[in-house]
Amino acid sequence: MNDDFSVWRDRPVVVTGGAGFIGSNLARRLAELGAQVTVIDRMLAGYGANMFNLALPANPISLLESDIGAENAISDAVTGAHTIFNFAGQTSHMDSMQQPLEDMALNQIANLRFIELVRRVNPGARLVFSSTRQFYGPPQYLPVDEKHPLNPPDINGIHKLAAEQYHMLYARVYGMRVTALRLTNVYGPRMRIRDAKQTFLGIWVRHVIENSAFEVWGGTQRRDFSYVEDLVEAALRTAMADATIGHVYNIGGHPSLTLDELAELLVQVGGSGSFIRKEFPAERKKIDIGDYYCDDSAFRAAANWQPRFDMAEGLRRTLAYYRANKHFYL
Repeated sequence: MNDDFSVWRDRPVVVTGGAGFIGSNLARRLAELGAQVTVIDRMLAGYGANMFNLALPANPISLLESDIGAENAISDAVTGAHTIFNFAGQTSHMDSMQQPLEDMALNQIANLRFIELVRRVNPGARLVFSSTRQFYGPPQYLPVDEKHPLNPPDINGIHKLAAEQYHMLYARVYGMRVTALRLTNVYGPRMRIRDAKQTFLGIWVRHVIENSAFEVWGGTQRRDFSYVEDLVEAALRTAMADATIGHVYNIGGHPSLTLDELAELLVQVGGSGSFIRKEFPAERKKIDIGDYYCDDSAFRAAANWQPRFDMAEGLRRTLAYYRANKHFYL
């Protein structure tokens, strides 16, 4: 296993969705490591893109304002990339149910166009795809491993599953060097906090820094969480580990918590804010997966990875970031 992160120095890298939450943290880390980073992002503010996310990196980051399916606009960047992190996508489950064709365009069609472009112009590139645990649906057993049946509970889950399958099909048929990472609830600096489109934890953080009350729907649901810096390291290690090529992996992080436990911890760590328990809204209950936490032992072994930050420390770092920078995110 190669633990030498100096391999990224001067390496040309593309990060799609790189002005959004996870992508920007990854792009900034790559820039710190000396990589030549090109971000491809449509800059759709409604889905989390934010220019401040890319402000003042250690090294310059090039930005291509484009859809990942726009071949002419992005072909040169893709052609010259050693490694591609495909982290673009729409993550709102309710938006996908209300605007299913837009979700299809963003999460399914654009990804098929993108992987086909990579196959034609740079089939030897190392490619890491950001997938999701959402399409497991309500778990039949816990913890959920990669062999768990797939049963997407919403439109977003169906389209993200299709996108993952496109990537893995191209790996099998064309020998492309692809890995898919099924992410759980990721949180941390640069996530969207003005609403709950990206993650419910974002709006909770906003209420805590504003010393107001947030709503906890249900509260007994058990979930696992990944702090974004841990996830960034997981993505880097994935690209560095040939053993992960051709595989799909769960990535978790902290031991699972109920939403009630998480709310109590967030208020305790923040020293402000409060929460109100409410019944789960009927329209959201239909697409909620209930309890979920994953078995990510296969990934930990293959990539020599484990999370470094516990939940309390991750929340502390997150709150500190937004207390200093909240005017860029509201």
